[in-house]
Amino acid sequence: MGIPSFGVGTFRLKDGAAKDSVLKALDVGYRAIDTAQIYGNEAEVGEAMAESGVPRDQLFVTTKIWVENFSRDRLIPSLRESLEKLRTDAVDLTLIHWPAPGAAVPLPEYMEALAEAKSLGLTRQIGISNFNIALTREAIAVVGKGEIATNQIELSPYLQNARLTAFLKEQGIAVTSYMTLAYGKVLQDPVLTAIAQKHGASVAQVALAWALQLGYAVIPSSTKRENLASNLLAQKLMLDADDMAQIAELERNGREVNPEGLAPVWD
Repeated sequence: MGIPSFGVGTFRLKDGAAKDSVLKALDVGYRAIDTAQIYGNEAEVGEAMAESGVPRDQLFVTTKIWVENFSRDRLIPSLRESLEKLRTDAVDLTLIHWPAPGAAVPLPEYMEALAEAKSLGLTRQIGISNFNIALTREAIAVVGKGEIATNQIELSPYLQNARLTAFLKEQGIAVTSYMTLAYGKVLQDPVLTAIAQKHGASVAQVALAWALQLGYAVIPSSTKRENLASNLLAQKLMLDADDMAQIAELERNGREVNPEGLAPVWD
C-alpha cells in the first residue's frame, strides 16, 4: 500500500483546535492524517473525518500505541478503543509510539501483538516510531522483513539522522519525518531563507521539499488554513543539487524531542 508522502500532523492539538485543523486540512486537499493515543485527540480527528464528507477510502489514517498499552492484553483492546474514537473499522497504519521504557514490556511482546492487530484487520499496515537502529533490527526479527512500513522519527535540516535513515533505506523501511521545521526554529535560518527567496517559496516549503526530495514522508501541522495550504505546495517545489548540498551542511544534531526515560540511545 505504501505510505503517503504528505500528511497533516495533530501533535499538541487539543479539543476544537484538533478538529478544526483536520477539517481545514481535508478541505484544502490533505488525505493523510497522523494522530496518536497520547495526543488525546483521536475523537476530534474522528469527528472531523465524519463531518468532512471525504469518503473513508480516500483517507490514510495513522495512530500510535502509547507505552501503557504495550502489554499483550492491552495493545489490541486499546487499538479497538482508538478505532471507536476515530469512527472507523480499521486504521491504515498503527505505530509503536516509543520503545518500551526500560524494556518494561519486552519488544517481542508488543511487536507480536501489533502484528496480530494487523492479522485481525484492525490496521492495514504496522510500523514503529522513535526506534534506533538496534531496536529496529529487533523489531524486524520479530515480525519479519517487509512487515514494518515506516519508522517515524524526528528529522529536520538541523537533525538529519544520516546513519539511521541510511539503515532504514537499506531495509526497505519508509522514513516518516516529524518535527521537520524543528518547532519553527528553521524558519529563521539564513541559508534556508536565501534558498526560499531564490525559488519564490516560503522557508517552510523549502524544509519540507528537502525532506520530500530525500524520499521521506512529512506530517507538518498547523491550525491556520493558509499555512496548511502553503505547506502542501512544497510537493511542487524542486530544489536543485546546490540547494540540497547547502541544506546538508546545516546538520547540528539539533534534537528537539528527547524525553528522559522514554527516548532510546540515539544513533
